[in-house]
Amino acid sequence: MAGTFELYKDKAGEFRFRLKATNGNIILTGESYKVRASLEKGVASVQKNAAIEARYEKSGEAKGKFRFKLKASNGQIIGVSEAYDTAAARDKGVASVMANAPGAKIKDLTAA
Repeated sequence: MAGTFELYKDKAGEFRFRLKATNGNIILTGESYKVRASLEKGVASVQKNAAIEARYEKSGEAKGKFRFKLKASNGQIIGVSEAYDTAAARDKGVASVMANAPGAKIKDLTAA
């Protein structure tokens, strides 16, 4: 099972990615990058680190929502999740990123 990295430009014209599971749900979003080469390094870092459970920082929020962050080996955040209603749903999101990211195909929407 592999998902899809969608590469796109945000409203400010910067490069971003989102990882979608096979069902089309967004499971991870990256930061914005000023240059495409940095975007590509960010995607490669997610693919490299996604299968390592220790790279995930799980949290709960004051409003009862739960999130996770994926970090590189240097501790830098390389992706963040959507908000989940339960810790169990958040943990399923982590499992989905672990399963989908390493072999995910890339869909380039930056020219669109």
